[in-house]
Amino acid sequence: MFLRGVLSGKRRLSTQQFTRNLCGSTKPCGLPPTLKSVISSGVSGSEVQITGWVRSVRLQKRIAFAEVADGSTVRGIQVIMDDPQIASSLTTGSSVEITGKLADSPGREQSKEVQATSIRVIGPSDPGSYPLQKKRHSLEFLREIGHLRPRSQTISAITRLRDSAEMALHAFFHKNEFVRIHTPTLTSNDCEGGGETFNVTGPANENPGGFFGRKVNLTVSGQLHLEVFTGAFKRVYTLNPAFRAEPSQTGRHLSEFWMVEGECAFVDKVSTLLDVEEEMVRSTTQYLSKNAASDLDFFLKNNEKLTQLIKRLTSPEQYARISYTDAINILQQADARAKFVYKPQWGHGLQSEHERYLATTHFNGPVFVTDYPAAIKPFYMLPNPDGRTVACMDLLVPGPCELLGGSLRDHDYGRLKGRVESLGYEDGSLDWYVNLRKFGTTPHGGFGMGFERYLQMITGLESVRDIISFPRYTGKCQY
Repeated sequence: MFLRGVLSGKRRLSTQQFTRNLCGSTKPCGLPPTLKSVISSGVSGSEVQITGWVRSVRLQKRIAFAEVADGSTVRGIQVIMDDPQIASSLTTGSSVEITGKLADSPGREQSKEVQATSIRVIGPSDPGSYPLQKKRHSLEFLREIGHLRPRSQTISAITRLRDSAEMALHAFFHKNEFVRIHTPTLTSNDCEGGGETFNVTGPANENPGGFFGRKVNLTVSGQLHLEVFTGAFKRVYTLNPAFRAEPSQTGRHLSEFWMVEGECAFVDKVSTLLDVEEEMVRSTTQYLSKNAASDLDFFLKNNEKLTQLIKRLTSPEQYARISYTDAINILQQADARAKFVYKPQWGHGLQSEHERYLATTHFNGPVFVTDYPAAIKPFYMLPNPDGRTVACMDLLVPGPCELLGGSLRDHDYGRLKGRVESLGYEDGSLDWYVNLRKFGTTPHGGFGMGFERYLQMITGLESVRDIISFPRYTGKCQY
């Protein structure tokens, strides 16, 4: 009856109500409470028991202090010990169970503190070798201790923002009636056609034709597989890992990363895709501003430029939209002042310095660039009537520069077949994709956004290596 009521829409339940119905309480099925719930819901004067990891310990003659964190809040909670003796076994990094009284805190950065009566060390930590101390550590140093860096404030905040951003993206797509598709990691196509793929090999004693009987690689994009489903569903999306064997050492590139991709059937205007993409970015950022404010504020503190960018991203005002041709004109007019290393020319791709100028200097915010030359874009994009450009877009933003890209897809069977053959793709390898145009095809289009690049944009961090839990890039695949 309970589930029937929920499914019929007669009952709208909050997360706490849903948990209470399933588990009999608001506590998640008997698990120990998080510090977040203790701080937000605990009553001052009541006895509490908290668990977590010690971030710092400070011993004085008649009192001792410790900061304990469990990943649920930015700053953890302060524990006060009137008897310094009970703090004698505490060391930075150790896991603990602390019992005491919850009290209002006089400190400005926290609302509650725990006055400890007993402490039990669950997992000791050697203070002589534990690498994380109270001092600020560089992000480069934290990358070298990837097995411990989630305990740092910065990586902890990023991890919670990742979680919240993923929830916001799913909410956006479901609100707009997209269906999530789990696209494959193993694939026999390249999608972008750049050849920067990781090949998959089987056991040493595999058949001469390989484990799968053909060449297989790790996916660079789920787009082509999503297009299969746009032959049966009007709107689909995926949030899956992608892989590129790109030997770049810049802070914008990873070998393994996550992509948010959407495809829409019965769409014949680029402007429609722009509206969807813009609202996706806006609504996700609005969600974080409301539901993950403390983590977002951790990065916005003393960063006025980033604060203004968040305001622009969440503003109802439409993001700037220009054509590639207009972008080239703007860049050429600015060349004398900007002194670009690569001279902007029509027919050439936009370099990072060009994208940065457009997003950071000229527009000082997000800007869509549409209708790039066909010669520099992938085979599947729909040609424009001018015969020179394709119906596509990139969204440029301060920070990572290119945040997302997309296009209308060519749905003409004969034209697409000829294009694939002219590019010399392995005979028959894309027949299934081209043949989609023979059986009830529709005008359709889609886009892909780098999940780490989105988080890089809203946090202002210089490198995506600090955004993902375990970064993989040229020369680095630790853990």
